[in-house]
Amino acid sequence: MMLGALVGASLVISVAVETGRSVPDSLSPTTMSMQQKNSVLRPLVRSATECIVRAVSTDARFGDAMKTGKVGELIVDSMTPCLSQVRSMIDAYDRLFGDGSGEAFFMGPYLAVLPNVVTKQVRGAAAE
Repeated sequence: MMLGALVGASLVISVAVETGRSVPDSLSPTTMSMQQKNSVLRPLVRSATECIVRAVSTDARFGDAMKTGKVGELIVDSMTPCLSQVRSMIDAYDRLFGDGSGEAFFMGPYLAVLPNVVTKQVRGAAAE
């Protein structure tokens, strides 16, 4: 069920309006090193993830979701308020690695680890 909802969320994200360029115009992705590309992407990934963590942790259903270990629905619902951050991350990835690579990153590696990252960050914040 979560996979279907995430696919739906990705469709919403893929039709959203681009929020602006994140890759400096003076740098060409073809001449940038992997380290430079990662330096551009890192704050965008962090911003999207922090937004999702905030949205999940402030959701009224959060306590029950943490008890049952089912934060997936909350993550899906967080996509709407975090759309601009997620879209910026995807767009920058596309500019750096080619069209379509941002959505592939989002739907693949990013979403694969997101539930664990959200759970870990929320638990870490609660322990402080």
